[in-house]
Amino acid sequence: MKKTLQNYFELEAKNTSIKRELLAGATTFITMVYIIFVNPSMMAETGMDYGASFVGTCLAAAVACFAMGVLANWPVALAPGMGLNAFFTYTVVGEMGYSWQVALSAVFISGVLFFVISVTPLRRWILESIPSSLRISMGAGIGLFIGFIGLKSSGIIVSNPVNYVSLGDLTKAEPYLGLLGFLIITVLSIRKIPGAIMLGIITITVISILANKVEFSGFFSSPPSLAPVLFELDFSGALNAGIISVVLTFLFVNLFDTAGTLLAVATSANLINDKGKIENLDQALKADSASSIVGTMVGCAPVTSYVESSAGVSAGGRSGLTAVFVGCFFCLAIFISPLASIIPAYATAGALIYVAMIMLGGLEKLEWSDQSELIPALITVSMIPLSFSIADGIALGFMSYVIIKVFTGRRDQVTSAAWFLAGLFALRYLFI
Repeated sequence: MKKTLQNYFELEAKNTSIKRELLAGATTFITMVYIIFVNPSMMAETGMDYGASFVGTCLAAAVACFAMGVLANWPVALAPGMGLNAFFTYTVVGEMGYSWQVALSAVFISGVLFFVISVTPLRRWILESIPSSLRISMGAGIGLFIGFIGLKSSGIIVSNPVNYVSLGDLTKAEPYLGLLGFLIITVLSIRKIPGAIMLGIITITVISILANKVEFSGFFSSPPSLAPVLFELDFSGALNAGIISVVLTFLFVNLFDTAGTLLAVATSANLINDKGKIENLDQALKADSASSIVGTMVGCAPVTSYVESSAGVSAGGRSGLTAVFVGCFFCLAIFISPLASIIPAYATAGALIYVAMIMLGGLEKLEWSDQSELIPALITVSMIPLSFSIADGIALGFMSYVIIKVFTGRRDQVTSAAWFLAGLFALRYLFI
């Protein structure tokens, strides 16, 4: 068995070992395990069963990690994506009014398109044709969106009929606990403590238990039933023109997020050869895109590669065996549903706010001296949270990009993909 693992995952050639891969897998899992607490709570707001969503999150992540490790031999872990799950819950279901079954069908369709793109030259055309400023702004805008949700769920900000939003009721404990969770995660992360996000969530949950704000019901139990979400897709509701923008948003956000993450991890894991070619990139993209399709079967928003995989790479992970070990840990996590069910919303709020701050870091890569690039990007970043719609924010960004470029004499800088998407979004507003 040991020899088989060493040969299949090329451990000697990659200068690693089973023990080192196990440590790397544990490190990656600790840094991203927060998703098994955060994702089910978001999905539950759509009407999905919390326990089933918890099991679905663990299973989708496990299968995706196994696929990435075995097929691509990359030390990259996957799980339902932050930002994409927020879009699923608060925009597609909450704002646009689709059922979660229809939303899952849109995720499935986008996953199929992503897979087709991954096996054809379309992938290169799209990645090279979308302006980098808009790619950067998508991530940052989604970050602000996630942060807004965290501030709202902790009660730090509340709705106000005069000012739209205002500071919450500071006589209550929830805003302070949410803020404390954020500060704990931030400090631990800066000090490079593994599992900072998970430790922050657990700390606030323990404080809540001691303060009798939630009731502790144990650590382990048999897994909840997956039946309430298993294969619950509604394609009849997804076959209408209004869902096109939803599918495209899932597709392009997932595509760019995946590409950026895979390139970053490939660099740190020495997966780029002397000729500058990334080893098994096609297999990695296929594994990622196929995972989103499988994830819909168990009730998950798009599954994507996690940048937290870099933590495992830093711990020595170099092969797909790291991802396989992460998948094994997600399988074991299925049995801790009692612990996940007692975590209050304000305990995960700190994690959302922290993730938002990290996602805003990409703004430093914008071309701040070129207003024709900067302004459409900032429109995207600001309109995603202000309109409370990731799809609308991205649409406004693309349309403003084309308009500004054309009327400032820079029409030649507008790529074919930008023209296509801007026109598609414009038609949506005009006729749908």
